[in-house]
Amino acid sequence: SMSKIICSAAIRGAQKIVDMAEASYEEALKKYGPEQEVSFPNTAYYLPIIYSMLGAKVEKLGDMKDIFQECRKLLPAVVSEGIWLPYLAPALDAGMATYFAEEMYEAIDYLNSPDYYTKTEDPTADNIWLGAADDVIFRKRGVEFVDGTAPGFAAIVGSPADPAIASKIALELQEKNLYIFMHTDSDGNYMPDLLVKSGVQVGWNTRLVPFGKRYTSVVFSIGFACRVAMAFGGVKPGDSRANLIYNKDRTYAFVMPFGQVSDEWYANAAGAINWGFPTISDYDIPEILPTGICTYEHVVSNVPHDEIVQKAIEVRGLKVNVAKIDIPMSFGPAFEGERIRKDDLFMECGGGRTTGVEVLISKEMDEIEDGLVTLEGPDISDIELGQNLPIGILVEVAGREMQSDFEPILERQFHHLMNYVQGIMHIGQRNIMWVRIGKGAVEKGFSFKHLGVVLHGKLHQEFGAILDKVQVKIYTVQDKVEEVMEIAKQVYEERDLRLGSMTDETEDVFYSCTLCQSFAPSHVCVITPERIGMCGAYNWLDGKASFQINPTGPNQPIDKGECTDPDNGYFTGINEFVAQASRGAVPEVSCYSLMNNPMTACGCFEAIAAMLPQCNGIMVVNRDYMGMTPSGMKFTTLAGMAGGGMQTPGFMGVSKHYMSSKKLFKAEGGVKRMVWMPKILKDEISEKLKALCEHEGMPELYDMIATEEQGTTEEEILAFLKEKGHPALEMETAMG
Repeated sequence: SMSKIICSAAIRGAQKIVDMAEASYEEALKKYGPEQEVSFPNTAYYLPIIYSMLGAKVEKLGDMKDIFQECRKLLPAVVSEGIWLPYLAPALDAGMATYFAEEMYEAIDYLNSPDYYTKTEDPTADNIWLGAADDVIFRKRGVEFVDGTAPGFAAIVGSPADPAIASKIALELQEKNLYIFMHTDSDGNYMPDLLVKSGVQVGWNTRLVPFGKRYTSVVFSIGFACRVAMAFGGVKPGDSRANLIYNKDRTYAFVMPFGQVSDEWYANAAGAINWGFPTISDYDIPEILPTGICTYEHVVSNVPHDEIVQKAIEVRGLKVNVAKIDIPMSFGPAFEGERIRKDDLFMECGGGRTTGVEVLISKEMDEIEDGLVTLEGPDISDIELGQNLPIGILVEVAGREMQSDFEPILERQFHHLMNYVQGIMHIGQRNIMWVRIGKGAVEKGFSFKHLGVVLHGKLHQEFGAILDKVQVKIYTVQDKVEEVMEIAKQVYEERDLRLGSMTDETEDVFYSCTLCQSFAPSHVCVITPERIGMCGAYNWLDGKASFQINPTGPNQPIDKGECTDPDNGYFTGINEFVAQASRGAVPEVSCYSLMNNPMTACGCFEAIAAMLPQCNGIMVVNRDYMGMTPSGMKFTTLAGMAGGGMQTPGFMGVSKHYMSSKKLFKAEGGVKRMVWMPKILKDEISEKLKALCEHEGMPELYDMIATEEQGTTEEEILAFLKEKGHPALEMETAMG
């Protein structure tokens, strides 16, 4: 029988693997002694398969002795010719022994070759292999297996020989939102090698993960699934049954070997079946079609390359419900973190290079034709490389359940939805939005209209409960873009006014915002009634409405807790929330200080505040200002200091609206610390800024705030401040 052939091969393979691992263990024991510490670097789960199945913590080399005994117990006798085993149990046990042995083998290899794996998430051609996922990566990526942004993974073993086929299969898997974990070779062909040579970006940020060069590295994939169950599924270490069931029901993973399958590979495939992960092969191997443990078949073979992804999805029982977004580029969350670097850039819109604005407004049902996407102005095919255009994106929606409160929430989705297009990078929002178009997208036939197709399709999919109709108007001619800008500014103004008389003291709940974590994993924005998100697009009411629409989404209520320091703005509830949401990277954050544990930022801020030590004051520079500032840095350099989810005292992202908040730099003395900002910013917020100065009892302060007209060096500004008698000069030093 077919099952018998596989079972015999799996048991033979398991024997060989356990022997090989044990030999490397004996050798390591002689070399390092039993007290030598072992681990996969920077992970809290010891050797995760062993820990999750047996509850055993392998911390020292000597701890492996008991595990090898466990392997020997699990290994059945090799099947004799005369006996037919109608069931899989012995092969499954052999598969489990295989994983225990391989995990120990890989841990010993970390001892023998500590520098074998690269230390970055974003590998380069000289060392593409990443090794076991450390906890920072695991926390960031593992949660996606729980919240649904990644339904599972494909554990790829070996590779098709043809780079074009390898790329096509990888792309199809990415489009299904799966992670692609790659291991070992087929006849010297390594899949990540072929992808890199074809110009495909590999690494965690594109979900194409080269785990290891040997077949034993498949334990990094299975171990990842075990860690998800323990960290996010509440499964206790040692509760093997719960772990297997959790993964069978929740993690849509499968094994995809290419080419001839060795005994060792049968052993690994048998191991995967324990978790409900079937094997789908392109080669003529025996099949196990009856069901029992996996949802459908266990081993399926002879699948042609152009059908293999579809077949794997079907056999694993994964429901892919994304209606196809009809554009010539690939599309999905795998491309959200992709950067468009200088060499890849075809052209860009907005971002200070040209005028750029995006806005969403609601209309009556009869005012809108659903699915209508219009473009007025030159398309990408009408321009040359490097010829930048202005852009105005006006999205009009209607729906029975639509409220104007929901407009900013829908508008803020533009950011990730446009980023989902392969070859397109979107940064910022509102009238500081910025789109970079890569050469790859242009080669595939990109048109600006495709942005409209994406926004129409995805807003329907994600917000079908509140939207019935969506139409999109895109403009790439200056006068039309200016018209959209006028509409937008009025809309933004009305939104900002809605907060009215609310203060941070009147509300017990603040809101988090993690919309930008794809570019800055540890960043958590905290939105209070008096502090709009630094992107300028999200205020407290928006957080509330967003939570109403999507209770598990990026805006979560934060019980502010006790205020332990009203000047810095420390709240017990906020610190607890941010510490957890940043996965420990940011233990403490102040709401009102620039110097003490300032708020983190991704890169989507409208402006940056920075301390000017000589002036004993604070400058603010907005994204549209291209000139030099008194800090000796331009906006782009400052952005590197304030972004990336790190806390850098003295540098902080701020929204323009926050510039007129009574809580602005409260710890440092508020608006009286403000000594410099570009004229373009001062003019834009002049009414609000004058009102704030008046509220502080110092209407004359407005004229004491310098712009580039008074100077762009700290010396020039200091002289101006002295001449004007600016209050910052009398205040205690802010550089504590």
